[in-house]
Amino acid sequence: MEYLPFLGYLLIFVMAFMYSSVGHGGASGYLAVLAMLGVSQIVMKPSALLLNVFVSGISFYQYYRSNHFNFRLFWPFSLASFPAAFIGAMIPLQDSSYKKILGICLIFSVLRLTLFGWKDETSTENKELKIWLGLLIGAIIGLVSGMIGIGGGIILSPVILLLHWGKMKETAAVSALFIFVNSIAGLIAVISSGTQIPNSAYPLLGVAIAGGIGGSYLGSKKFDFKILKYLLAIVLMIAAIKLLSS
Repeated sequence: MEYLPFLGYLLIFVMAFMYSSVGHGGASGYLAVLAMLGVSQIVMKPSALLLNVFVSGISFYQYYRSNHFNFRLFWPFSLASFPAAFIGAMIPLQDSSYKKILGICLIFSVLRLTLFGWKDETSTENKELKIWLGLLIGAIIGLVSGMIGIGGGIILSPVILLLHWGKMKETAAVSALFIFVNSIAGLIAVISSGTQIPNSAYPLLGVAIAGGIGGSYLGSKKFDFKILKYLLAIVLMIAAIKLLSS
């Protein structure tokens, strides 16, 4: 992969900033940017996973520091997702199938950014997560995540919120660590299959870390970015339409 134009680095920073503000690593956003710039799948996957590991780790740290992490909500999903993500990352996909699955995941990102904003949920009691259901959901999300090179938080967090298993900040913290674990599994699988991380991914990593630090800090401190989130959602929807129609 050749080094990206300035706009590419700017968009990577924005993706990291916005995604980390809601407890995500941003892989689907990075993949959307790389896809729009014509980067090949074999380069997109390891690059996005590398960025995802660091940004989701930073995001989890900020939310953990703010006492939002719930281990009981986290472990059933992650126990099944880690091996599933490893297996999924070993499954080769044709470019057309890869783009279709990525496009669908981008739609989940749009829904996550537009329909689930920060709000006061103190009056809503969490429902108990059945362990078998958490294991099943974690395995499915992990498999899909590994196949396309994301952490799966964009799928997991709407599920948690819709089924009232956790509140917003709690969901963000759980999703961040879930993404971190899955991204490591996917990256290990990709590297073990012989694919190398391109040198051009490392400048992107620096930009993504900067965005992740800023976004996760402000997100964990109850800041909201409504206008920016909707603008980001528009960009992601355009990318999703392009991928699904290609």
